[in-house]
Amino acid sequence: MILIALGANLLSPAGPPRATLEEALLELQRRNISVLATSNFYESRAWPDPRDPSFINAVAQIEAKRTPQELLALMREIEIMFGRTITRRNAPRTLDLDLLDYNGLVEVGPPILPHPRLQERAFVLVPLLDVAPHWRHPVSGLSVSTLIAALPPEAAALTKLA
Repeated sequence: MILIALGANLLSPAGPPRATLEEALLELQRRNISVLATSNFYESRAWPDPRDPSFINAVAQIEAKRTPQELLALMREIEIMFGRTITRRNAPRTLDLDLLDYNGLVEVGPPILPHPRLQERAFVLVPLLDVAPHWRHPVSGLSVSTLIAALPPEAAALTKLA
């Protein structure tokens, strides 16, 4: 199972963040990446500065006939296509695509697999539960539900969008 996270909190050439995520999913398909399932969209408070615009987040299960390195390179191309510029870590962005898991591979990278901070992020884990409720972390073996339960209550405060 290949899982990617999508996030945005700034306008892109595609429009507001949710439209950007929807268009990014279509762009993946145009590039021969099958999108098998997509989570609900969630709004989460920006971090580390909650004064920044809120993020819209989702997770998708995909199928790709590419290596993890090739997939990551493609994801970076798509981010740039949607206006992503890297200024500083955790800065607001037009589009963020992260490779969470690639068929359970454990690699020191690049890319690091599974994503090294996914178990700390409600904005990844909650949408991940939508698309892969039986997924287990390839290193710890913990279920996504167990990882969510281990988060501080305020960290798991996401708003599901209609």
